Amino acid sequence: MFEPISKIIFEKSKLSGSTNWLSPSNIALIKYWGKKDLQIPINPSLSFTLKQCHSETSVSYKPSKNGFKYDFLFEGKSKPHFKKKLDKYFERIIPYLPFLNQLSIKIDSKNTFPHSSGIASSASAFSALSLCLIDIEKSILDSTDFYIKSSFISRLGSGSACRSVFGPASVWGKSSLINESNDDYAVAFDLPEFFKNYNDTVLIVDEKSKKVSSTVGHDLVTNHQFKSSRIKQANKNLDSLINSFINRDVDEFIRVVENEALTLHAMMLSSNPSFILLKPNTINIINKIWSFRKENKNNTLCFTLDAGANIHLLYHNDDYKIVQDFIKNELLNYCSNGLFINDKVGKGPIKK
Repeated sequence: MFEPISKIIFEKSKLSGSTNWLSPSNIALIKYWGKKDLQIPINPSLSFTLKQCHSETSVSYKPSKNGFKYDFLFEGKSKPHFKKKLDKYFERIIPYLPFLNQLSIKIDSKNTFPHSSGIASSASAFSALSLCLIDIEKSILDSTDFYIKSSFISRLGSGSACRSVFGPASVWGKSSLINESNDDYAVAFDLPEFFKNYNDTVLIVDEKSKKVSSTVGHDLVTNHQFKSSRIKQANKNLDSLINSFINRDVDEFIRVVENEALTLHAMMLSSNPSFILLKPNTINIINKIWSFRKENKNNTLCFTLDAGANIHLLYHNDDYKIVQDFIKNELLNYCSNGLFINDKVGKGPIKK
């Protein structure tokens, strides 16, 4: 849909200004694991967009006489170790945003959640930055397809970031089940009202950075022995999840979401070389959740996992009190320093 642009003309008076966006993280229910070149997924994914856990990014810009330049601050401090990832991102996006070659920009970013908390910070960070950049393009060129192009540009920084541009849920990856779905960007998913009232409580099992990065994990899927089976499973689970939304079938929703989470980690365990991101307390919490559901029939509580040890508890507002009591009475002992984060399904990014 979007092609590299070789030449651009714009008004010089529009080359100074600033913009500020809040963009949330998201939690995948159907997991994206494994990619082709330039962040193209091997299977479609579907995620809930969060509300409280977001990145706030401001970008100020002015003319540059010596080509594109950028400065980056995270929570007011320089972070040199982010430079490699940002350099790659800008290298990828400048062909689509060539006006950047004549700008010097300053990026200030901060999160409402701690690093290594089980919240996808790259998703919120790159989506917020991309929204700022497309906002600048809009002010210079009066461009169209604002959110779609923001999602497209976000994907080139972090695959999951493209889903954060839409709320309360989104789908990324071509699927015959979703109209206008695309590998290059995410599209909004029409989530039924019942599921818009879901909470996501993140239990912090491990505060440390994971030993194997998601990038390495994705690369290991390329020659994975179960790759083709995983692609079939993800598409089948997407179909089942959509039906669970339509029919308000909570039991099926739970089955699919937990199956996807455990399959993600099964793929890691069976990679070559294999690796384990789960911790003993991750397993302890999962067993506690299963016992809780047996004792509390018709409860909506289930779990999902990203590529790490921390657990996301998903449950409807109707079960908020009983789940919060369960967390405080039975699960906090398994959390690092008793840490957890309460969040819920949100509506998507906001311009400040």
